Amino acid sequence: MNAQEKISLDEDWKFHFGHASNLDKDFDYSKTALLHKSNVFATTIVNPKFVDTTWKKINVPHDWVVELPFVKSEQVEMDSHGYKPVGGAYPETSIGWYRKHFTIEKSRNNKRFELQFDGIYRNAEIWFNGFYVGTNFSGYVGNSYDVSDYINFEGDNVIVVRVDATQYEGWFYEGAGIYRHVWLNITDKVFIPEDGIFVHSKVKGKNAEVTIETTIQNNNLKNSNCFVYSYITDRNGKILAKTSKQKVALGIRKDFTLKQKLNLNNARLWSLEDPYLYRVISVVKSGNQIVHQTKTRFGIKTVQFDANKGFFLNGKKIKIQGTNNHQDHAGIGSALPDYMQYYRIKLLKEMGSNSYRASHNAPTPELLEACDSLGMLVLDEQRLLNSSPEYVDQFKRLIKRDRNHASVFLWSIGNEEQNIQGNDYGKRIAQTLLAIQEDLDPTRTSTYAADMANEFKGVNEVIPIRGFNYREFAVADYHRDHLNQPLLGTEMGSTVTTRGIYEKDSIRAYVPDQDITHPWWASKAETWWKLAAQNDYWLGGYVWTGFDYRGEPTPYKWPNISSHFGILDVCGFPKNIYYYYKSWWTNEDILHISPHWNWPEKVGKPIDVWVNSNADEVELFLNGKSLGKKTMERNSHLQWNVTYEPGTLEAIGYKNGRKLTTKVETTNHATKVVAVADKTTVLADGKDGVVVNVSIVDDKGREVPVADNMVKFYISGDAKIIGVGNGDPSSHEPDKCADGTWQRSAFNGKCQVIIQAGKKIEDLKLEVKSNGLSSTVVEINQKNK
Repeated sequence: MNAQEKISLDEDWKFHFGHASNLDKDFDYSKTALLHKSNVFATTIVNPKFVDTTWKKINVPHDWVVELPFVKSEQVEMDSHGYKPVGGAYPETSIGWYRKHFTIEKSRNNKRFELQFDGIYRNAEIWFNGFYVGTNFSGYVGNSYDVSDYINFEGDNVIVVRVDATQYEGWFYEGAGIYRHVWLNITDKVFIPEDGIFVHSKVKGKNAEVTIETTIQNNNLKNSNCFVYSYITDRNGKILAKTSKQKVALGIRKDFTLKQKLNLNNARLWSLEDPYLYRVISVVKSGNQIVHQTKTRFGIKTVQFDANKGFFLNGKKIKIQGTNNHQDHAGIGSALPDYMQYYRIKLLKEMGSNSYRASHNAPTPELLEACDSLGMLVLDEQRLLNSSPEYVDQFKRLIKRDRNHASVFLWSIGNEEQNIQGNDYGKRIAQTLLAIQEDLDPTRTSTYAADMANEFKGVNEVIPIRGFNYREFAVADYHRDHLNQPLLGTEMGSTVTTRGIYEKDSIRAYVPDQDITHPWWASKAETWWKLAAQNDYWLGGYVWTGFDYRGEPTPYKWPNISSHFGILDVCGFPKNIYYYYKSWWTNEDILHISPHWNWPEKVGKPIDVWVNSNADEVELFLNGKSLGKKTMERNSHLQWNVTYEPGTLEAIGYKNGRKLTTKVETTNHATKVVAVADKTTVLADGKDGVVVNVSIVDDKGREVPVADNMVKFYISGDAKIIGVGNGDPSSHEPDKCADGTWQRSAFNGKCQVIIQAGKKIEDLKLEVKSNGLSSTVVEINQKNK
């Protein structure tokens, strides 16, 4: 048997809606005494013997909100949350009950048992075998509960969770339910807690001094002695350095933190281009037996924020090219499988983004793992600027959970607290949170996302790095007045665009797919980025947002149910603004023309043509005739006014003497569906998956940019479809097809289907069909690790 085990409890849950205002429909929750005794033996919902056989079978992660219909309503916050019926006004769909049965062998009766919930939205009350074990108020920071005293070794163990989403935490789509992983941690009673390792380093020339802080806890009913040591390996498992064994004496139910140092010669630094991760193996021995052993991935890097020169990673000057993001995706809401985190981060990296702000809440651990592995810096953010015991506890849990991640380079203590950020309340709260951050993680510093202009008061008086939400016009003046405080654009841009749409449409709630429209508080991409790119005192900034997200529709309300802020839409399909950022955020050759060239109703009329490129100059041709050559100003774009005629619009660019070409053509009618999977092999583990992007094309294989054909999906083999989307911010089609008939209309030529693997080693087939068009088949190999 292993020294410890981390067992996934994601599978085989039961789910049932409760009710926030009808006691009979909430399993008598409010009129049954569930807390008057330590263990509730009556026939209540928390009793292990409660009959739940008719409840819906689900696996977690699970977001029940994404399955609900869209509802047109004037209720407060309904628009912000994507017009889904959740919150206090919808009591019948805002309480969720979960139950999970599992067994434990009697041979483990001398072990410690802990339930770990990575994230439940929100206000979750948890019972185990009828015993109340705790409430997690936060919808974003997970928590763990020692249930050792309540384990049943003779039969079923039953977890019961009541989730209350009647109150919102944010002003954006948040989902609801057990939307992150659940684990059972089994350890010896002398053990390293889940957040008990802190690894940090100092770079000295080519070498690094690595400090390993190991917390050991004794849950025995007597004093215990143990030996602790750690060693560092490379990514292949080769041991590079090892501490001596140190004896630790632990009192009854006490813990102790041991600091050990190791030197690494010729340290390989974690960087955006080479995100190298070492491993620390921490070992606890009792006598000659290993009773606990952990593996912690970590990276070695140096970070410097200079108020006048900018940001430096490992001594290299880097402009922060970041995006803000919420955590939902088309088809699946907030319950993202792990592979989706990697998919989304890869898309952002391909665009040239090098940093991710977790807006405005603790991210899921797997997102940070993806950023660690792929080379993406993370600004890790606390939900609220609040120093009450509840929020201090959340902040501590966030820091201790995430401080080993190489990607995390900066903390944020909050976002846009208009009522307190500029007064003494905000200043005092910030000082409290900064002291906590400094204590738990002295290797990093903090910012705060302030929607304030050139104002040095409140939080800004004490925050180490001044964050600007918009107000880019005030950054220069603020820098002039506060030369020693580094400045970061924590939210910038907020251009609103709808992929593939080129005229304002207030009926369908669409805005043009160019860098021209923004709310009153925001700016165009070119406006803020020119300032950030050209001035060294800007550390850089974060665009609002990388991806579209559900809720917060702007500038329209219903039928608009999703934001327009994304550089990519909610499926991850690029909008035209993507090519602006990619032109200036990468060294790749970029030459992109917009709009498409299918305008039969505009023959003889002017079309506004944009070229996004990092070429030195660009010449535009329509059907072989030159429309003129223009010089590209850095961090800008080019425009031509072109009289429309069908055919080919071609751009020829010249960059450092090299010739670049691209074109858009008038297409024929749609004839076929084309489907491309992001990978062709998946693991047969029931968790891995594939994103399949679908295009509608003509007889020459060109995507038809106005196609809206209904596309249907048929999967064969041991796998399942878990969601569909198309990036239309006003679409009310279901993301989850409850009747098993999976379909989604194309939006401006594209749609998406997401597949989750099964557990059999076999080939999978996805048939993609649309009436009147040639179909296609995607083949996927499902195999073991």
